[in-house]
Amino acid sequence: MNHFRFMQLAPATAFVFPGQGGQHVGMAKELCDQYPAARLALEEADDLLGVSISTLCFAGPEEALTDTVNAQPAILAASIAALRSLESELESQSDARPDAESPRFVAGHSFGEYTALVAAGAITYADGLRLVRERGRLMKEAGAQNPGKMAAILGMDGDK
Repeated sequence: MNHFRFMQLAPATAFVFPGQGGQHVGMAKELCDQYPAARLALEEADDLLGVSISTLCFAGPEEALTDTVNAQPAILAASIAALRSLESELESQSDARPDAESPRFVAGHSFGEYTALVAAGAITYADGLRLVRERGRLMKEAGAQNPGKMAAILGMDGDK
């Protein structure tokens, strides 16, 4: 007997955060132009880290943005900006859509797990920014001491 056939599950929203490599010049710019909550997220990162993450996100240069020391806090900040924009939009629609809710589930691909920890409230945004900045610094240092390469193989059939 299927005990779950009568169970009605309410729809739930999940947010999946990107890993490193998804950064690009111009990321979060439109969100920050439209949503004060997004702009505040980037300003918090700028103030906390003492470097203009927002300028790196909006204008680059690309070489600086892709440097792991900058890419990791930039991706986290842009992702939290997106989350806060969504939450702001849902809050503004709460009278018209009482069923609208913030994401109930969060996950992250690779590096995105750090953003998911912030989104879930397991660590603060400030601690997350400090953590990923240090992670990026250590990764860069380790790469300089032990140079190597990484490759991804795309498009292969599963049976080959």
